[in-house]
Amino acid sequence: MENRQITVTSPLLPDLEDFQQMLCKIWNSKWITNNGYFHQKLEKALAEYLKVPYISLFTNGTLPLITALQALRVTGEVITTPYSFVATTHALWWNGIKPVFVDIDPDTCNLDPAKIEAAITPRKTAIMPVHCYGKPCDIVTIQEIADKYGLKVIYDAAHAFGVEVNGESILKAGDLSTLSFHATKVYNTIEGGALVMRDEQMKKRIDYLKNFGFAGETEVVAPGINSKMDEVRAAYGLLNLKQVDKAIEVRQQVAIRYREVLRDIEGITFFDDIPGVRHNYSYFPIFVEADKYGTTRDELYFKMKERGVLGRRYFYPLISTFSSYRELESAGENNLPVATRLASEVICLPMHHELSQDDITRILSLLVK
Repeated sequence: MENRQITVTSPLLPDLEDFQQMLCKIWNSKWITNNGYFHQKLEKALAEYLKVPYISLFTNGTLPLITALQALRVTGEVITTPYSFVATTHALWWNGIKPVFVDIDPDTCNLDPAKIEAAITPRKTAIMPVHCYGKPCDIVTIQEIADKYGLKVIYDAAHAFGVEVNGESILKAGDLSTLSFHATKVYNTIEGGALVMRDEQMKKRIDYLKNFGFAGETEVVAPGINSKMDEVRAAYGLLNLKQVDKAIEVRQQVAIRYREVLRDIEGITFFDDIPGVRHNYSYFPIFVEADKYGTTRDELYFKMKERGVLGRRYFYPLISTFSSYRELESAGENNLPVATRLASEVICLPMHHELSQDDITRILSLLVK
């Protein structure tokens, strides 16, 4: 139907009857939270699927960022990106840490390693990069810089569920990686998230911190917080894990169709797949160069919206322009020319497993001149 609204994303939902059967088991057990059966089962299943040694589930994708900074005792200043969702930087603010913005690489929208090293001072204690749109950061160079200056590395991998480089999970990079299982993500537990760590000792510390700091019935070892995932969402997540690969395959076909048509349109650019990378096709950003395309990004965005096609200007505006951060020395446009330009050009096209061929044709018809 021409008038049907096409959303930028759509949640991956498990079969309702299967979910109801799991709910009955939860009801009968009367164990609905606090590291129950489905919680333990999902942690094990995700560690296996993601090819990581240890994982800890959270109730959303922001609390893992806040907890990771606590677990690594990060203080002072942290180098990060202005081109991300606000949760990345808010997690620093909530820990009393000053974010220092550096510019991004135009070929990936990820932190530019050359700019990272230039920003390092004695007050810097960590680097918090984002695998933007699920495209892997330059994890080798970033780790070399971190090792050289004795910095921690926490990856915001909210977009990077299941992404691999040469068969190796990018979630293993750095000291810790965080995931979001929000309803808008490739894989979701309605709300949810996780921390990925390398060793059992860190897994224990994280599990203490997300449960008020309890290390036993009567022992509290740290000022923790309550950020545990409940049994209902864990059960939901187990069912979604069974179908996420199929959903990613559908997303890949959408990306292929988009590229086939958009490649010949002057003034619109996009990212191609990277050889050796298992992508998850979480987003499909395009960049509109007004002088070549003949229309500004915003003009195109609102035209799409008027026709019932909801894109998203993701990430616009930059985090560095928000009131909490705009006065920072590193927040000026002259320090962030690439991020500023791309934020003014980007539209994420609809990308999800429920897009029909007619939907894709309708979306592309609004872009082709």
